[in-house]
Amino acid sequence: MTSLDRFRATGADLPFGDPLRAHGVAMEGYFWRFTQPDSGRVVIALIGVNRSEQGSWSTLGLASYPNGFLRTAVHPEGFADPERFGATAGTAFRATEDRVTVDLGPDAKLDVAISEHRQWPRRSFGGSSVFHTVPALNQYWHPWLLNGTAHGTATLGGEAWSLDGAQVYSEKNWGKGGFPEAWWWGQAHGFAEPGACVAFAGGVVSTGKLHTEVTAVVVRLPNGQVMRLGNPVVSPVRARVSDERWSLHGRSAQIGIEIEGNAALGDAHVLPVPLPAEQRHVPGAIEHLGGRLHVVVRRRENIIFSGESALAGLEHGGIDRARAEVLRRGGTGDDSDAPPLLG
Repeated sequence: MTSLDRFRATGADLPFGDPLRAHGVAMEGYFWRFTQPDSGRVVIALIGVNRSEQGSWSTLGLASYPNGFLRTAVHPEGFADPERFGATAGTAFRATEDRVTVDLGPDAKLDVAISEHRQWPRRSFGGSSVFHTVPALNQYWHPWLLNGTAHGTATLGGEAWSLDGAQVYSEKNWGKGGFPEAWWWGQAHGFAEPGACVAFAGGVVSTGKLHTEVTAVVVRLPNGQVMRLGNPVVSPVRARVSDERWSLHGRSAQIGIEIEGNAALGDAHVLPVPLPAEQRHVPGAIEHLGGRLHVVVRRRENIIFSGESALAGLEHGGIDRARAEVLRRGGTGDDSDAPPLLG
């Protein structure tokens, strides 16, 4: 193992490194969001490849809006590609940059090819910026695909959907212990200008004596320009978040970004997060698939972009909070309701 391999095994990347390759940490997460503004439909697919002393396993998920479908599973296999972007869990989940296939049963399938990639611009850092170089953080984040075009189908409960033409967003997140103690997240396509994309992620970041709250905001303007705020001191972002409201305000010397999001708690899914060492997942994220998000981008005091999406993804994470919501809905508050391991 080279010194670079050992450094990446902490979860960190050198400047101009490739965060899409698996690092070999406890959890490598891959997430896709398919937004179809004309039909008002949204589909999400996720795989978390987890490592324990017994080997690798996976947390899998497929969900949709507005029909409220959700299917999750624990899978006894999991592979995160260390050479390129890609993850698999047997025949239940296979993903590359260009295609995602999911089979969680006859009523939970996805087969989508992705074209017209509008990827994160080649920069010294990914979505977590300078934090990518800090070893052993509990979480790193990289929104690698800010816009793409879908071609394919999904079976979601009793419904068969065509996803042809849907806008595609994809990201990676990874870390030494799964997820932080609290986090917030959002993503939106579906603006009047189809080239626009908004994504943000924040939470409690920790390693050793470092324990701080950080939020990163990324906006892709309709003309293709990508802006990112969230570096401490030079472009900080203030976040006020609840289970139904997301309010973010960030500013650098030149750019200001304001995001306001809202969604009704009763319409949210509760998504699982893995406990890698325990080979199980638990309710961890209150996830809205059809929230409303308004964004304003200013250069100095001049508005250069303003838009609204009614199909935004908005998430508020925290294991205790999500368990409480499951209990309120009549669940068990743990993973005992999850499907058995898929072979």
